[in-house]
Amino acid sequence: MIELVATCLFGLEGLLGEEIDALGYERISTIDGRVTFRGDISAISRCNIFLRYAERVLILVGSFPAESFDALFEGTKALGWTDWIGRDDAFPVTGHSIKSRLTSIPDCQKIVKKAIVESMKPEYGISVFPEEGIRYRVEFFILNDTANLMIDTSGAPLHKRGYRPDSSVAPIRETLAAAMAKLARPREEVLFWDPMCGSGTIPIEAALIMTNTAPGMFRDFAAEEFYDIPDSAWKNAREEARSAVIQTGFEAYASDISPECVKLTEENIRRAGMQKNIKAFCQDALKIETGGRRGTIVCNPPYGERLMSVSEAEKLYSDMGHAFSASALGSWQIYVITSCEDFERLFGRRADKKRRLYNGMIKCTYYQFFRSPASKMAPGALK
Repeated sequence: MIELVATCLFGLEGLLGEEIDALGYERISTIDGRVTFRGDISAISRCNIFLRYAERVLILVGSFPAESFDALFEGTKALGWTDWIGRDDAFPVTGHSIKSRLTSIPDCQKIVKKAIVESMKPEYGISVFPEEGIRYRVEFFILNDTANLMIDTSGAPLHKRGYRPDSSVAPIRETLAAAMAKLARPREEVLFWDPMCGSGTIPIEAALIMTNTAPGMFRDFAAEEFYDIPDSAWKNAREEARSAVIQTGFEAYASDISPECVKLTEENIRRAGMQKNIKAFCQDALKIETGGRRGTIVCNPPYGERLMSVSEAEKLYSDMGHAFSASALGSWQIYVITSCEDFERLFGRRADKKRRLYNGMIKCTYYQFFRSPASKMAPGALK
């Protein structure tokens, strides 16, 4: 058994942990932005392909106290690097240090690199490593003076599913979009609608969830080159993923006021293979009609940062309150993510539930309205 670390955006640790449990692996610990767990060698391929909310899957080579550069050097040197890295392989070093005495990232990089070299010299009988072979990206994470040394298995971050080579001006990360869709409880009998779809990420992730399509099924990973992971592990994981896909009557709408965004969304839907489940079209988000159907709106409106000014975004939120009111949409459920802390007052309704999430480095709140309002309240009325 080996220890692995799955990293994620802050706020997604619970969803990620549940995924790891569902795959049959043993969780060891959970902290902000990462879950540590145990699995066999096939866990590397399965987790890269199946984990919907993870950013990376890393092999934990070892952990140790590192209150000084000497301790970082000796601790790194003592680890079994030749268990993974060959004599000709490349091993670039990156990392982070949080709440620790060692604050200089460049210095930590140099020390870790030198320590790995010193560790491997006697094993391979050479003093200079060509680094022309397979690339093993080493990552250190120092938290509260404890160093964790890891090897990345993912390569490109896992939010890069492969269906979105191009995006709109302010795209939402696929992993966050998947979490938003999951928390909105998509159902086959309920229309799922993102009326500000941008590049279509939220509806696409909802459709991937509902069809049980593994997010990494159609992309490659760094660890496919690793010596210690047999080709059969990747083949078996992809076969498992293909056999898990289901047919569903789930329907999602992806609409936007911008024809360019709709065109981009259509291309992304096609690349994701979700044409049967998503309809893209051009429409003003403030002119939604239910058509007598049950529905759920999930959207990521402009925050007044990269798109719109703050005042324009605030007016939009107020207009959304009118357009998405109970009188307009009945019992439809509404899910909105934004960095605006005054959203409820502008929208004119208190959320039934709020969840802190991060859109990249932007601290946001996911406002969830899933109960029919007890009384109608004009947008802007909350104090």
